[in-house]
Amino acid sequence: MPDSPAAHRLRFGRYAEAGRIYLLTSNTYQRRPVFRNFSLGRLVVDQFRNSQKSGVANSLAWVVMPDHFHWLIELQQGTLSELMQKTKSLSAKAVRQSTGDSHPLWQRGFHDRALRREEDLVKVARYVVANPLRAGLVQKLGDYPLWDAIWV
Repeated sequence: MPDSPAAHRLRFGRYAEAGRIYLLTSNTYQRRPVFRNFSLGRLVVDQFRNSQKSGVANSLAWVVMPDHFHWLIELQQGTLSELMQKTKSLSAKAVRQSTGDSHPLWQRGFHDRALRREEDLVKVARYVVANPLRAGLVQKLGDYPLWDAIWV
């Protein structure tokens, strides 16, 4: 399937800087709610943790929603594109092995936003982890299993 014009535009002007903090978002293919299944969502979380262990990115906060994720990171090395390509491909492989489903897992591309130095990181992290509350998936954040933040 060819890239949509909007997905193609996401690549223009992308610049990754080590030590900078980014908010990354990626959607499942056709916004399928794959991660309603907690165990499949944990496979994405494993890739977040692997990126941290390998020194590519420090995870500051994240949430895996049924059809997308938000990931607040401090980039340590490499590019955002490399980080997201590896995260998405390895999580897709793990989901495929777990389910036997050969459909694409992720939409092409991703959204990134570099945070300004003066932005309140805790406020952005709260926004990220409060996604399940805003979506009406739970009444209290502690009831949602697929989130974390270094401040908690």
